[in-house]
Amino acid sequence: MRNFQDKNKWRRIVESKLVLMLLSILILVFVWGMFGFVDKMRETVKNKKIAESKMAELVKSKEKRLSDIEKLKTEIGLEESIREKFGLAKEGEGVIVILDDKDQASVSKQSTENGFFSFVKNWFK
Repeated sequence: MRNFQDKNKWRRIVESKLVLMLLSILILVFVWGMFGFVDKMRETVKNKKIAESKMAELVKSKEKRLSDIEKLKTEIGLEESIREKFGLAKEGEGVIVILDDKDQASVSKQSTENGFFSFVKNWFK
């Protein structure tokens, strides 16, 4: 009989409103933590995708640099690079240099100022 009363006492304690409320609050805290964990997991997946895309870009860049280095090791590649950077030419070749004409810009400004008032203004000058 005493054993039954001890079990009944523990049962009343466990089933009391206070203990059930404390357990409910504890469960809510765990659920809240799980939502935070899920948000962090989503952010981590997004960051992983960004890092993978950056890694792919870096691999492409590395391959391009290595191909450029291999190209510079050859005589033709070296010559091409020097011509491109410094604008040099071989003997017998000509180099064309294109310069912007500043007079052309002033002519275009004058041509846009055609009209009656500009005519009168130029007449009194």
